[in-house]
This record gives sequence, C-alpha cells and structure tokens, in this order.
Amino acid sequence: MSRRRRTLTPDERDLWQRVAATAQPIRPLPKPAEQPKTDTEAPEFQPKSKLKPAPAMPRASRPAAQRPQTAQPQSGLNMDYRLHKAMTRGKLTPEARLDLHGMTLNEAHAELNHFILGAQARGKRMVLVITGKGKPDEDIGPIPRFRGLLRHQVPQWLTQAPLGGVVMQVVPAHLRHGGMGALYVYLRRRG
Repeated sequence: MSRRRRTLTPDERDLWQRVAATAQPIRPLPKPAEQPKTDTEAPEFQPKSKLKPAPAMPRASRPAAQRPQTAQPQSGLNMDYRLHKAMTRGKLTPEARLDLHGMTLNEAHAELNHFILGAQARGKRMVLVITGKGKPDEDIGPIPRFRGLLRHQVPQWLTQAPLGGVVMQVVPAHLRHGGMGALYVYLRRRG
C-alpha cells in the first residue's frame, strides 16, 4: 500500500517562504570564481524571488586524504582498538620506563625528550612514563595550586614538538603500573 504525498496549502507555502527568507547560513557560502563575460554569452537568469538559496549541507564523511589533520594526537583513538583496550587494562607490559620523580620541570622535560626519541630509535612501541601524583600541599590562600606539576605538564609536552610527531597515543596507566601517577605512551613506528 503506497502513501499519497501531502502537498502544502497556500497558507502553509506562504508561511514557509517567509520563514525561509529570514534564514541565515551558519557558515558563509564559498564564493565561486568569477569568469570574465564575453559579448557572445547570454545574460544569467536572475530569479525575482527574495528567497536566499539554501546553504549546502556539509558532507558526513570525507575521504581520509581530504580530512584536515589535527595537531594533537590525543584528539581521539589513534591506535588499534583491541591494543588500546589491552593497554588500558594493564595487559601489556611496557618495553621501557622513565621515572621523573624528584626532577625539576627543566630536567624532566629534557629527560623526557631524550627518553622518548631514544625509545623510538630503538624500535620500542609502548613505554611507561612515571610522573608521580604530586605531594599533598596545604591549600593556604585564595589562589589554588596544582598538585603535581609534572603530572600536568608531561601530557602537554608529549603533544608538542619534537615529541608530537613521535607519540601516537597517551593514556593513564593501569593501577599495576602506577595508576594516575603514570602514563602509557604508545609510539609511532620509526620510518
């Protein structure tokens, strides 16, 4: 049994035209490249309606080559789902580890760069970086202080140059490998 298509009444059509005339596109439409007119071309047809053309709908998915590349590798899951799941559950053993306890920010940053770049050069894929949770401080005063500067800085360092192109994924470690005081860093293949 087929359904008959309902048409708009004249009142509904008038109302729709008034609403559509007030619509504004979310993003401005790209302007087409203008071509010089020649004398032999016929003038373009200009509709007398005051309605604006409907904006083009964005495509739901673009081919991978046309997708804009993100600068941050932590914007989503950048590795195999099963491997990621095993890693977050602590089923994988890190191939190397770096303990940053007791280092200043400058010392830790230099050591982290050296460690990550060296691990990738040796063909390691998953390493453990231990930052620690930070010492509990007395929160005196109106300005809050971060607990554990390394814990907050290391994930940012891993997304910036020179490590941003080397690091594929950063995930908090499982409890057996340090929990919130450590990070699994999954590296890209060398080459």
